[in-house]
Amino acid sequence: MGEATRVKRLERLLEIAAELPDLTATERNDHYTFKVRKKTVGYYLNDHHGDGVIGLACKTTPEEQHERVEAAPDRYYLPDYIAHHGFVALRMDARRIDWKEVRGLLTEAYRIQAPKTLVARFDAQKRP
Repeated sequence: MGEATRVKRLERLLEIAAELPDLTATERNDHYTFKVRKKTVGYYLNDHHGDGVIGLACKTTPEEQHERVEAAPDRYYLPDYIAHHGFVALRMDARRIDWKEVRGLLTEAYRIQAPKTLVARFDAQKRP
């Protein structure tokens, strides 16, 4: 994947993250941490510890974590050092990206980590 494609995909991911109330994205060494208040929702990982993979790691339940990896091992993986904290990662360096899937993964992680009042605000925003 070329640098221009990587940057374009990261920009789209950041746009999706900006839709979630009080979610912050902090960059450090070409990685991003997504937090709501002080709780980590996810990470954008670019060659995490030299694994050569670009991925979006999001907080999930242990059941969901394993279901995703088993159902689609070409797209999902358990990221080193953080999987045991409940994170599953979606490959962002795949040939094609399903942005609905990316939005769903990040939104579900947000729902797990965000206070109920913020989740309610987000749900109210989505209603016409």
